[in-house]
Amino acid sequence: MLLLSLTLSLVLLGSSWGCGVPAIKPALSFSQRIVKEENAVPGSWPWQVSLQDSSGFHFCSGSLIRQSWVVTAAHCNVSPGRHFVVLGEHDLSLNAELLQVLSISRAITHPSWNPTTMNNDVTLLKLASPAQYTTRISPVCLASSNEALTEGLTCVTTGWGRLSGMGNVTPARLQQVALPLVTVNQCRQYWGSDITDSMICAGGAGASSCQGDSGGPLVCQKGNTWVLIGIVSWGTKNCNVRAPAVYTRVSKFSAWINQVIAYN
Repeated sequence: MLLLSLTLSLVLLGSSWGCGVPAIKPALSFSQRIVKEENAVPGSWPWQVSLQDSSGFHFCSGSLIRQSWVVTAAHCNVSPGRHFVVLGEHDLSLNAELLQVLSISRAITHPSWNPTTMNNDVTLLKLASPAQYTTRISPVCLASSNEALTEGLTCVTTGWGRLSGMGNVTPARLQQVALPLVTVNQCRQYWGSDITDSMICAGGAGASSCQGDSGGPLVCQKGNTWVLIGIVSWGTKNCNVRAPAVYTRVSKFSAWINQVIAYN
């Protein structure tokens, strides 16, 4: 009986190791009207990465895309010697969580990254040792280069960033918010020519990403699978919930990402 239950649990665990299918289901509401005000179910976004310095200070987020690879924003300026990838994190104030704290062997920034225009805001982090997949740690699927983003998709961003543009309140627990995607034209109405084809916009309808969320995921649900379509990049300084936030458009970089992983 013990053997059977062990085998069953391994099968159940194994089923969550494909990309984009959390073993612990997320619970979403669509009623938040401020920047981010909903605690995520612990472990329900298993690809969520906290990037921390040696003191344990969280400064950016990322997404686990392979056992040895994390994708984040170039503007996070991750330094392999000084910074760490923390997996399985939910509550930054707890020391009791089963975390994997992994060193970074390489940070590979897109060769066309432009800090002035924020274009091509993407960096790949190679882990010094591979992540061990568990019910709370597993990868997200990467948007393909021809990813179609249809209206009505459920899209969510997660992170530990500031809860509002006023003051410096950051949450201990991982926050989530469901966001509508915004077309490039709608986004350009707000931001003008700053918006390039390498960016995607979401929010502007009462919810937004904020400082501290940088590098984190914007995922959309396709069937029962979550796909990484955006990386938190930039927005208004005061996290205006009426302004669309801007994300790196992952589909534009999937070929580059796969190439870097193949060669390293």
